Amino acid sequence: MAAGARATPTRTPPRPSSPAPRTEAVVPPDWASAVTLVSSHSTPPVVVVCGPKNSGKSTFSRILLNALLPRHEKVAYLDTDVGQPEFGLPGCLSFHIVDEDLEDLLNPTLREAERYFFFGDVSSKRDPEAYLNCLFHLYDYFVGKYRCDENEMLPLLVNTPGWVKGAGFDMLVEMLRYICPTIVVQIRITAQSKNLPDGMFWLDDEQTGPEMININAAFHDALNRSLLIQKDSCGMRERRLMEYLKQCFPSNISLSTNKKLAYALASLPPYQVPFSDVTIVHLHCEVPAGERWRSLNGTIVGLAISTASKASKSIPYCVGLGIVRGIDVQKGLLYVITPVPLERLQSVDLLQQGLIEIPTTLLQAHGCVSPYMSANVLHKISERDLYAGDG
Repeated sequence: MAAGARATPTRTPPRPSSPAPRTEAVVPPDWASAVTLVSSHSTPPVVVVCGPKNSGKSTFSRILLNALLPRHEKVAYLDTDVGQPEFGLPGCLSFHIVDEDLEDLLNPTLREAERYFFFGDVSSKRDPEAYLNCLFHLYDYFVGKYRCDENEMLPLLVNTPGWVKGAGFDMLVEMLRYICPTIVVQIRITAQSKNLPDGMFWLDDEQTGPEMININAAFHDALNRSLLIQKDSCGMRERRLMEYLKQCFPSNISLSTNKKLAYALASLPPYQVPFSDVTIVHLHCEVPAGERWRSLNGTIVGLAISTASKASKSIPYCVGLGIVRGIDVQKGLLYVITPVPLERLQSVDLLQQGLIEIPTTLLQAHGCVSPYMSANVLHKISERDLYAGDG
């Protein structure tokens, strides 16, 4: 949406996230020992936390992050799980700088990222090479900005996905070899077949590796079997997207139900983007040239900025997500809803279409207009409709 794109009206600042009540985690003795060991390092460590799904990697990472803050004041966090991100958005890999304690140690929290890449799917299975490319670029960004000047050196915490078998294992090996962490924390469950191999499994025998710390999953039953917490992954992703979309509105607007949010999104005046201002990139699929614009209607897209030089092998970085609410092929216009401020949208010249879907809870809200419109149709819902009932 380069200079010349029209937008109506000017957006209000994003609604600030209200502080959540502090939710404590019960810290097992081996977790506490590991946290003390890592946080007492004299130099800022690069820590990778790995293990099978639902073993407690995210909870441990939150506890460790809070323990690192008093010593370092800021902690870098590489969010690599595109399906269940810690701070970022579904379908994205992101890099964050955290400078305050996490109040909720048991649940993920949406935070502004310093650098985003839109992968466009909730699993890396579809394109491991593209996934690793995004991850490596984020790590290079960290090294270039926070490890070159000793006055700015920060610790880095990398929480990895729980896919640790087959191709998932191969990607973890590539990740560890590229990052070369100073500490690897492996969380193990009692179902041995689901665990990662012992030792520094990603290195050749003659290589010197990092410090290894093995800890057990925190929750077990009377027979000492790991109790895997079955997460509603799809529900978590939908709630994260709705939380993000609420940032389109000022905080004094009550959006306490899905119905209200659906009405609000449907009535929000969209940004009008000329076709000539953006290039469409379809991720993980091929679309006939004559349908590339229509294929965007009613989809979530990554709002990206292309790199200056193709020779650098850099990839476009993302500034946020948007909903394409309508397409007017005759006028050559896209209608886009996004909480990204106008000043940042001025640099957007790529729309990346992946497989991230609009939350079904918004589309299924009883009696609501969907948060996207048919081509050539722009409705304006009255304020009375917006606040009518809690449905």
